Amino acid sequence: MRNFLFFIFLLAGMTSTRAQELNCEIVINTEQTGQSNLSVFRTLENSLREFVNQTSWTSKEFEPGERINCSMFITINEFEGESFSGTIQVQSSRPVYGTNMVSPVFNFNDNQFSFNYREYEPLNYSQNSFSNNLVSVVSFYVYTILGLDADTFAKEGGTDYYQEANQIVNTAQQSGRTGWNGADGQNSRFRLNSDLLSNMFTEYRTALYQYHRQGLDVMHKDPESGKIAIADAIESLNTMNSRRANSLLLRSLFDAKVDEISQIFSDGPDINRPGFKETLSGLAPRYSRNWRNLQ
Repeated sequence: MRNFLFFIFLLAGMTSTRAQELNCEIVINTEQTGQSNLSVFRTLENSLREFVNQTSWTSKEFEPGERINCSMFITINEFEGESFSGTIQVQSSRPVYGTNMVSPVFNFNDNQFSFNYREYEPLNYSQNSFSNNLVSVVSFYVYTILGLDADTFAKEGGTDYYQEANQIVNTAQQSGRTGWNGADGQNSRFRLNSDLLSNMFTEYRTALYQYHRQGLDVMHKDPESGKIAIADAIESLNTMNSRRANSLLLRSLFDAKVDEISQIFSDGPDINRPGFKETLSGLAPRYSRNWRNLQ
């Protein structure tokens, strides 16, 4: 369990060291620009990698082995001077207890990504102010990753992180950039954060805990019980889906989990769950072909 450790150094000249929370791979694809060799792109990639991985995002102490593995794949489609636009795909995973496996938790593609950047410009996060859209978008996803990871270890454990992300949403709305407002569609950062904090989607967060902590994490010692817990977690999403069909959270969940779920329910003990394929097809119809071969 991740402990709350606070270090206070009272002697002048002493500094505190705290392991950062993320182990984040950052890749910037600039092929669409036709100018992928420009130094500004390499500088930006290195600066973002340092910003995400060396910033202390929380007051918690993360041991090196507890850092959350994640990635941000940024595609720059257009740029002119210091103005850039493109997409950012964000993924994260968490380890499975008692195994060497990792489980994908988050897979989200954001097409509403634009920002200004000047080469060697410092990147710094401030909780209560908007500096630029690049910092705000990346910081928003950092706190979303932290929240989702925490939800897989404790029931609704990620609330504080989602609220921090909500603060970013509120301060970024003044920028006029897309993705931060309710009018920006059903696949926006605003919608993602709003749904994570909404009572309309509490089943999603409960299912994250049940799926991972009560399901995957026990499969190394009791595959049948773990598989049953995972099936229960998935079936519990029916209530949420009947309330709001094809929600953003469901789409992002199955975008991350489709291969893992297919593997789990194509092998191992038979848990005799009639109608499970139909349940999956109702929750994630775009992956109906994947569910046909399940046991």
